[in-house]
Amino acid sequence: MSKYDLTIIGGGPGGYVAAIRASQLGMKTALIEREAVGGVCLNWGCIPSKSLLKNAEVLSYVKEAEKWGITFDNMRYDLAKAMDRSRQVAERLVNGVKFLLKKNKVDVYEGEGFITKIGQIEVRPKGELVEAKNIIVATGARPRIIPGLKFDGEVIISSYDALKMRTVPKNLVVVGGGAIGVEFAYFYRTYGSEVTIIEMLPHILPNEDEEISIILEKSLTKYGISVSPASTVNQISIDNGKAKVKYTSPSGEKEIESEKVLISIGVQGNSENLGLENLGVKIEKGFIQVNDKMATNVEGIYAIGDVTGPPLLAHVASAQGIHAVEGIAGREIEPLSYEDMPRATYCHPQVASFGLTEAQAKAKGIKVKIGKFPFLGNGKAIAIDDFEGIVKLVVDAEYGELLGAHIIGPEASELLASIRMAKELEYSAEDVGRTVHAHPTLSEAIMEAALSASEGAIHI
Repeated sequence: MSKYDLTIIGGGPGGYVAAIRASQLGMKTALIEREAVGGVCLNWGCIPSKSLLKNAEVLSYVKEAEKWGITFDNMRYDLAKAMDRSRQVAERLVNGVKFLLKKNKVDVYEGEGFITKIGQIEVRPKGELVEAKNIIVATGARPRIIPGLKFDGEVIISSYDALKMRTVPKNLVVVGGGAIGVEFAYFYRTYGSEVTIIEMLPHILPNEDEEISIILEKSLTKYGISVSPASTVNQISIDNGKAKVKYTSPSGEKEIESEKVLISIGVQGNSENLGLENLGVKIEKGFIQVNDKMATNVEGIYAIGDVTGPPLLAHVASAQGIHAVEGIAGREIEPLSYEDMPRATYCHPQVASFGLTEAQAKAKGIKVKIGKFPFLGNGKAIAIDDFEGIVKLVVDAEYGELLGAHIIGPEASELLASIRMAKELEYSAEDVGRTVHAHPTLSEAIMEAALSASEGAIHI
C-alpha cells in the first residue's frame, strides 16, 4: 500500500492546484481522478466555453465587416469546426496539467476514490489502496435539473451537451439567467438561433449589481435575445422531438416551442459515493461543510471547490486548494474573503465584479458614494467601436474604502484585476483616481469612475 502525506480526490482546478502546491511544500502527494485532470472547468466548462465565445466574437465582427471597410461574398460559418477548436484547446491544456503534475512528482491514480476509513482510500474499480495522513475532497459538482425532468442530451440539455452540439438549433430556450445561461444564450444567438432566457429572479445575473443586470438585459434584447426575468417555468413537455415550455411571466401565461431547452439553474455537489456518510462528515443539501481552513468536522479530511457550495467558481477552488494545503503544512493563513472574490460573465458586453453591490452596502447600513463612468466617454472604447456599458464603484462615504467594483463593457473580466488589486492593497477610491493610467486605454474608465466618486471625472 502506497503511503502519502496528502491524497486529493478530484483533479479539477481545486484538486490539481492543491496537489502541485503540496508537492512544492515538500509533501508526498497523490491525486485520484476518474476522468481527465483539469476537471469540469478545463474539459467541459470554463476553457472550452471561452473558446466558443471567442468564435462568437470573431463571427460578430465578420458579420459587421462592412462597418470596418471590409466586404466579401458568400460568408459561411461552421459550428462543428468551432466545437472542434474548443476541444483542441481543452486537450492542449489537459496535457499541460499532466506535465505539471509529473514535473512536481505528484502520483496520479485513475479511478474513483472511496474513503474506506480515516487515512485510507480505495481507488475503484481496480481496488488499489492508498494511505494518507490528510485527505482533500475536490470532486466538484454537476448540473442540477428541474424536479420531474431529466437530461436526455437531445431536447433537454445541460451545459455539457451545449458544448457538444454540431449543428445550430433553430431555437433555444435557456432556463436560468446566471452566468452559464447568459453565455450560451449569447453564443447560440450569434450563430443564428432564436434564443429566449427565462429567469425566476427579478433580473438576469441576479448576483450582480442591479444596475449592471438591467444594462445587460437591454443589451441582450437589442441583440435579438428574448429576456424574461421574474418568470417561472410551469411545465416542459416533449412532442415530436421538440419541447413546449409553459411559463408565467410578469405579462401573463406564455408558451414557447423550441428545438432545445438548456437547463442552467445551478449545480449540486458530487458528495455521494465517497464514503463520507460512513465517517460522519457533515453534508448539507449535497455540499460538504467546512471551516475557514477548509477542514470538515472529521479530523484529517478537508474539502475544497464546488463540492463545498457557493461561490461556484474555478478560481475560488484553486484559492481554497492552496489555502487548505498551506494550513496542513502548518503555515499561518488568513481566512479567504469570499465577498471580494472576482466574478466574470463572458457574454458581450462582458460583466465582471467583486465586493458589495450598491444595494448590499446600503442594507448593511453603510453610507456610500457611487463612482460611475460610461465607456461612451472612453477614447479607446470609441476607437475599437465597443463602448456599451459602465464602470461602477461602490465606496464607503466616510473612509473612501473600495467596497465593490462592477463593470459591464469591453474586456471587463481583464479590467477587474487592477481594481481588485487596489482593494487588496487597501487603496482608497481617491488613490485609484490619482493613479496615472496610460492613454488611450480601457482602464482609464476605472480611473474616471474613481474620480467620479470623489472630486469628479474629467471626461464626462
